[in-house]
Amino acid sequence: MSHLRAVDNGTPADDLDGAVILDQVEGFIRPYLALPSVHARVAIVLWTAHTYAAKEFYVTPRLILDSAEAGSGKTRVLELMALLVYKPELLLSPTTAAIFRMLADEEEPITLLFDETDAIFNAKTMGNYEDLRALLNAGYKRGATIPRCVGDASKMRVNRFKVFAPVVLAGIAGGMPKTITTRAVTIHMRKRARSEKVAQYRERDAEIAAKPIVLDLAAWVTSIRKELGEARPVMPEGVEDRPAEVWEALLAVADAAGGEWPARARAACTHFVLDAAEAPLSLGERLLGDIRDDVFTVWDSEGMPVKMRTGVATAQILARLTALEESPWADLYGKPLEAARLAKEMKRYQVFPSTFRDEFGKVVKGYETGPAKSRTGEQSLGLLDAWERHLPIQADRSGKTGNSGNSPGQSVTPPNPVTPTAVTEENAVTRLTCEVTDVTAVTPNTTGSGAGVHEGQLQVPGTPPPDPAPEPVPSRPRTARKPAKRKLPKQRCEHCKTSYTPLKLPSKYCRPACRQGALMKRKKES
Repeated sequence: MSHLRAVDNGTPADDLDGAVILDQVEGFIRPYLALPSVHARVAIVLWTAHTYAAKEFYVTPRLILDSAEAGSGKTRVLELMALLVYKPELLLSPTTAAIFRMLADEEEPITLLFDETDAIFNAKTMGNYEDLRALLNAGYKRGATIPRCVGDASKMRVNRFKVFAPVVLAGIAGGMPKTITTRAVTIHMRKRARSEKVAQYRERDAEIAAKPIVLDLAAWVTSIRKELGEARPVMPEGVEDRPAEVWEALLAVADAAGGEWPARARAACTHFVLDAAEAPLSLGERLLGDIRDDVFTVWDSEGMPVKMRTGVATAQILARLTALEESPWADLYGKPLEAARLAKEMKRYQVFPSTFRDEFGKVVKGYETGPAKSRTGEQSLGLLDAWERHLPIQADRSGKTGNSGNSPGQSVTPPNPVTPTAVTEENAVTRLTCEVTDVTAVTPNTTGSGAGVHEGQLQVPGTPPPDPAPEPVPSRPRTARKPAKRKLPKQRCEHCKTSYTPLKLPSKYCRPACRQGALMKRKKES
């Protein structure tokens, strides 16, 4: 399709300038959109171009458009992209089976544009769309397939459906699964301010204006498909792992275009990856953070961490967590956080409760920062390992970044610097002299002001007499211990002949049923 478009346009591929074409795409969408930043527009332009060579890339990043409220321009972005991307399919609440077959029937990956995804991914209907979520996660990488059984019972066979495709997801923020957001460039749309003006959108006019741009874009990307597939763009410093994988295709397109686009693309990458607000913590990560910051860390009056406790009892952890304001632990699904639920959450991070001595020397059961052996034999990696792997660096409560790398029990803040002072030589020091007068012994006085002085004590003249010695407190009489109950000897039941220990004597039967059975037997015999 892309080659046919290039022929229809009549422009040789060698004469096409990638930077100029991307500028034209940006100029086409700019009048219709009030985006939150220029970086969002750069990301949309590069993502649009990469759809014409998606098959050449190892991954195709998802593009998420979310907003706090409706009417923020998400659908308008989808409408504009439907005029520009390769083989667009604008979808509203599709079935997973339909998407399977749509993707299987195409040689080149088509572009899926999902609108109103908040109707799919929410707390009420999330369980009904697990197959769709798996499709979107797996289709992120080239060559991904999902096996399904097709055909009647007698002719059933396994068919591996191709699911690799570029995807845009637009909807109200809050319900998108984290497994999808980590594979995506997320643009947080906002309602247009009164001072922001956009052009009137008419699809027929926009389609006519977009046609020559689409033809040039398709011809240019098609001519450099092999170059894009072999590209290994340099990432901005600090962008690595999954974010680097997400931005690789977009930076490759920008480098191939040249001009200002390589710099603009890396600025957008830095904005979305490094400068963006951190993703909200999961329930387990928030629990780890509250345990670290509000239970194990000791703070001074200035909001600086002083030291880290090495171990805290489970009861103290629960008491502290449930007392935190603006935390869910006092009312977690209708009841306070309990020891069993705490152990279940910590088990996910290979942290298990163990037995140790607290700071007062008492043996308690709780959680330690270092590796330990649990009572059931599991090897706990310790809370320090979980904090290091799953939480950001600990910040002090005065707004500065603290030191989270100190060992437990050690001071976190550096010691006060010592100011050098001059030392006087020993011979130059004036020695202190004093005179000591003899102490006159005072005889015990049993009258007047000296009546409070005890025998064997000395009273210095001119000083008040010491307080009288307190009277001894009578010791509390000990109560006699109750004698231990005597254990009765075992007897044999006269009915069932089993051995048992009676509760009292005399006793002939081990239980009421045997007594009743013996009575019935005697009645029959009589």
